[in-house]
Amino acid sequence: MLLLKELMRLATQHRTFYCYVLLSIWIFLLIAGMYRYMGNVESSSGAGAGFGPSSGTISSLGDSSASSSSSSYAQRFAKYRERCAPLAQLQRLDDGGILEGWKLQGVLLVIRHGDRGPMSHVRTTGINCGVAGGTENLVNRYRSFLHNSSSSSSGSNHMYWNKVGPFHGFPLLPATERGCPLGQLTYKGISQLLHVGDIMHQVYAHPLGLLLKPPLSRGGAMETTPHTLLNSDEVVVYTTRYRRTFQSALAMLFTLLPADKWLGLNVRESHSMAFCFGECSCGQSALLRKRLQAMGDRQLLRRSDVLETMQWIGGTLLQHTPNGITNPFEVVDAMLTVLCHEAALPCRRKKRSPTERPARKNPNQELVDVINIDQDETATNLQQEANNGNLEPESNEADNGNPALPQGEGEHPEGCVEATHVDALMSFADDLSKRSANHAYYKLSGLLRSYGMIRHIVSYMLKMISGDRTKFVLYSGHDCTMQYLTAALGIANSQGQTIAYASRLAFEVYRSEAHTDYYFRVVYNGRDVTQQIDFCEGGKSLRVTRDSRGNKADLCPIENIIRFLHEDYFAPLNATNFKEACGTTNPPKANEF
Repeated sequence: MLLLKELMRLATQHRTFYCYVLLSIWIFLLIAGMYRYMGNVESSSGAGAGFGPSSGTISSLGDSSASSSSSSYAQRFAKYRERCAPLAQLQRLDDGGILEGWKLQGVLLVIRHGDRGPMSHVRTTGINCGVAGGTENLVNRYRSFLHNSSSSSSGSNHMYWNKVGPFHGFPLLPATERGCPLGQLTYKGISQLLHVGDIMHQVYAHPLGLLLKPPLSRGGAMETTPHTLLNSDEVVVYTTRYRRTFQSALAMLFTLLPADKWLGLNVRESHSMAFCFGECSCGQSALLRKRLQAMGDRQLLRRSDVLETMQWIGGTLLQHTPNGITNPFEVVDAMLTVLCHEAALPCRRKKRSPTERPARKNPNQELVDVINIDQDETATNLQQEANNGNLEPESNEADNGNPALPQGEGEHPEGCVEATHVDALMSFADDLSKRSANHAYYKLSGLLRSYGMIRHIVSYMLKMISGDRTKFVLYSGHDCTMQYLTAALGIANSQGQTIAYASRLAFEVYRSEAHTDYYFRVVYNGRDVTQQIDFCEGGKSLRVTRDSRGNKADLCPIENIIRFLHEDYFAPLNATNFKEACGTTNPPKANEF
């Protein structure tokens, strides 16, 4: 008993000593672990730095990508990713729907399709164009709905549109979960349009009465045939014959409409990206665009640093370039495939000659890369005009819209694309985009290109105010669709002529409950831009209270846009009608950028 007490006393006296010993051992193990971890990181970085020596002004990136944190990488390129339309950017802002003392008669919505794969063959190894599994509830709900309501003979989740018409057999979802198929919508694009549709549902579904149940049949039961669930004139859908615009339209409408009304949709085809509906062929517009393109080409030729950077990035990203790399916006589009999906900046792993023959196609390549490829929007329009004989004869300044740039010789040096290269290329492209959008030719070309669409929009406005059943009209188009329309109306874009994925332009038509007068307002990506339109600015519009918090909205009289269309539309072109404006052989003179 006495021995036990003595041991307890000694243990109490040396308790502090034991704590110090244990703490020292713990610190030693911690430091040893840190040294081992740091050694692994250094060896990994050293392995990544051996792609090749620096050459000229283009240096090897080595381990700079590895040393940069993901947060700083995202922050540096955040301004370029605005055109990628991250989901946080898709918000309800000034969108109307319920204005005190006003009834919403109808909405006409123009959208650009969502995120897509590159327009050129790009080395996309390791790039994920899908959405995080289990985190995107809207995508999962949409996919589950399609799986339960569609039949697929192949038994896969690649459901098809089975209604008679121009889109019969079109797939409703992208072919791959994570892939970036050439010119096709990605699952990220599907997610973007589902979110846009959810915003539109919050804003417009209740005021327009889109949530009302379909009528009962004679026997008192609700009709269940998909073709009878929705009046064909209540929701009108137009889209171009591209998978990306078709799939974007249906994804957006899925979250806007009740399921039964979605099943009753009928989709109509627009044969033009400008939605011109007959007022399409216009040689003057093609000439203005070609002059504007030539100005941009001359700006590029003055920038040898941008030319060199463009060649480096393009040579690293693009495949099959036997004619060289001459179009900066083709390289920008390829670079966006990397930036929009937060992939690592690419590196070259072997030397190759720019004149090497394209590699033979893999017979196991996905059919989506071979069949029904969505071609570049600008190239498609120019080709159509060339077939109609509307293009100006080729000049020494430009060749098919591209500058005659010096071609590289010999083998390319190895290395990686650096952040400074991305900044140089994207900054030049942004500046050129803003200069182009501010030029007189841009507005004049927009007036000619969008004349048919504005006429179509006004005709539906008149239907809505005359008691027609039409409540919602959707135009699912491309970046050029919105470029023409915003240019014609004078709507400014902080990104110049760049239109972000999943952009939206809404025309909201209202009736005054006090005076039965009809007005409209224009909302671009959630911002009220009515005051930017010439025939709606200043005292030409009516300012009303938008909500209980005192926010205001500008309403423009319907007669203003009717008068603009019939009396003032062609005044900037010194013409009185579309045929006369398009027949002019000499476009008005304008200064360089």
